[in-house]
Amino acid sequence: MPDKVIIFDTTLRDGEQSAGVSFSKQDKLDIAAALAAMGVDVIEAGFPAASAGEADAVSAVAREIRGSTICALSRCVAGDVDAAGDALRRAERRRIHLFLGTSDVHLANQLRADRATVLSRAESMIARARGYTDDIEFSPMDATRADPVFLADIVRIALAAGATTINIPDTVGYALPAQIDACFRDLRARVPELERATLSFHGQDDLGMSTANAIAAIAAGARQVELAVNGIGERAGNTSFEEVVMALKVHAATLGVRTDVDTRGLYALSKLVEERSGIPVAANKAIVGGNAFRHASGIHQDGVLKHRQNYEIIDPAWIGHPKGTEIVLGKLSGRAGFAARVRERGWGGSNDALEQAFRRFQALADTRREVHDADLDAICGAAGLERSAASPLSPSAR
Repeated sequence: MPDKVIIFDTTLRDGEQSAGVSFSKQDKLDIAAALAAMGVDVIEAGFPAASAGEADAVSAVAREIRGSTICALSRCVAGDVDAAGDALRRAERRRIHLFLGTSDVHLANQLRADRATVLSRAESMIARARGYTDDIEFSPMDATRADPVFLADIVRIALAAGATTINIPDTVGYALPAQIDACFRDLRARVPELERATLSFHGQDDLGMSTANAIAAIAAGARQVELAVNGIGERAGNTSFEEVVMALKVHAATLGVRTDVDTRGLYALSKLVEERSGIPVAANKAIVGGNAFRHASGIHQDGVLKHRQNYEIIDPAWIGHPKGTEIVLGKLSGRAGFAARVRERGWGGSNDALEQAFRRFQALADTRREVHDADLDAICGAAGLERSAASPLSPSAR
């Protein structure tokens, strides 16, 4: 069997850190239920120490969602650890995720602590978290800008204290894929004990590199990736759930890995998060964008009509897309796309009439972005085409 990559979803935690997003308790329950139904391994439900309301929402997810491990975030602070442990007490499977700044930038300018203090804090708080669960994840924050020697030191301390997952965050979306590859391979070489733990990657998208970086991390030995639906999250967002999951599906043989995610729920999940977050998905967004399976140019329309894989590497059914491949009529459309849409609408007739309709269509298409079905029907009727009585769109059929 190919190695399994654990899918860790942080939509409800880091995704909620998108400016302007605030999930209600019901939002969290609904999104978590959808994630669990798709077979997502770990759901990070939130940051219980942030507020009483957040703690209540995390507790509700822990209490009601089954099938997935429920995770709560915690700083390496005693009160945070206790809040996380308390919020997760009724979870079927629970994980506490601790984080602590590791780069010299963070040590000097945020934590204002020396390396020895940071190592001691990580060790003591992981030990404290172990009092609530054996499933402990530790993130050395800003790891991709940290001194590799100190990064190895804190990872070694975390493992000795009982961490079972080590997550390497590209906290500010700084790294290039080659740097991620080098970081993971270097860390594995410096800390052989990592072979007994799960190595993970968390990426931000400040340079638009997060999906590529996640794949690079997996190729270099990571067996967990932290993702957010629609790529929502702090600043420019997190690594996109749908992009990475589908990249792993399409390139499973090359990468030698698999996930347990049922991708048929991706489209509906994206729509749910779009609605509850209030962040619209861009039309050109990979996998779930409105244009992901729509073809506007004549060359592409002709090719996809002849054989879908000419211009689609993903079958829309794989993500549960309700419409599938679409031919969009506009000024760049050719005869093949036009004729296919005409036939789909139930119109037929002589080649001369079809050619006349196409010329009318071209004249109209030069004046607008898209020619809609009502326009197309009017063009076909004016050109002398006839709608088949068997067509569900014909007046007699209705």
